[in-house]
Amino acid sequence: MVGLEDGSLLFRDQSYTEPATWFHCAREKAEPVKTALRTTSPVSFADIEVTRELATSKDGTKIPLNIIFRKGMKRDGQNPTLLYGYGGYGISMSPNFEFTRRLWFDHGGVYVVANIRGGGEFGEDWHKAGNLTKKQNVFDDFAGAAEYLIKEKYTRPEKLAIQGGSNGGLLMGAMITQHPDLMRAVVSQVGIYDMLRVELAPNGAFNVTEFGTVKDPEQFKALYAYSPYHHAVDGTKYPSILMMTGANDGRVAPYHSRKMVARLDEANKSQNPVLLRTSSSAGHGIGTALNERIKQLADIYAFLFAQLGMTGKAK
Repeated sequence: MVGLEDGSLLFRDQSYTEPATWFHCAREKAEPVKTALRTTSPVSFADIEVTRELATSKDGTKIPLNIIFRKGMKRDGQNPTLLYGYGGYGISMSPNFEFTRRLWFDHGGVYVVANIRGGGEFGEDWHKAGNLTKKQNVFDDFAGAAEYLIKEKYTRPEKLAIQGGSNGGLLMGAMITQHPDLMRAVVSQVGIYDMLRVELAPNGAFNVTEFGTVKDPEQFKALYAYSPYHHAVDGTKYPSILMMTGANDGRVAPYHSRKMVARLDEANKSQNPVLLRTSSSAGHGIGTALNERIKQLADIYAFLFAQLGMTGKAK
């Protein structure tokens, strides 16, 4: 947002259905006007609808869900649904436009973004409610979101997939180990899974303010209580899992994904695949080359389509 010398205002806006555009609002005008500073989309989202609903977490906290789907969708529990979350560092999950989601919607998919605690959507108190020894609230919020989508017949466990990366990868690990029967597929990117060793990495000190330290007895108890690696249980029927990491990741050490996949593969009693995708040309995600991003996205969609039985375009 930029204030101009003539008292008018220039601001940027985007939504789940409209790409980013800069608007100009003159002092004497009630309505802002689109400028030539805009992003265009190769596909239309005119048939896509967005609704905002509230799920209930374990402790009764209301969790906003942004639910995006094709108009005319039937709430019969049969829709392939992808639930995305992050929940950390005070980062807000604001509406964003991604034209490649058109592929998901064309195959009957529902896309959901959960504004769980740990983020900054409702200020620093919302962040602190999912921080340090209160991190379990983040996982409870996300589980509550999944349960809401099932209860309201947007989907069912066999048609539900979840996705997150980095701190959101930790969220995926917690969902896998705490609620393995709640979803059919999991895409976890550059995640953290061994919470007792996070601070030992070169970038570890950066994370102590968010997760805590094993040197503090109370924080150690909290870390161990949800650490995904330490809560994989032999003989459990786990969902289909795709973990992705970059060999050059300096923010989250790649060994987290490697050892978590190995542990889950050993413990898994189901026939669902537990897969690891490693890119030798990528790190934590920022600055990844376009050709590698395309390959990653293609692999994610191929995995989700196969696991959720999305065989053809929706009518």
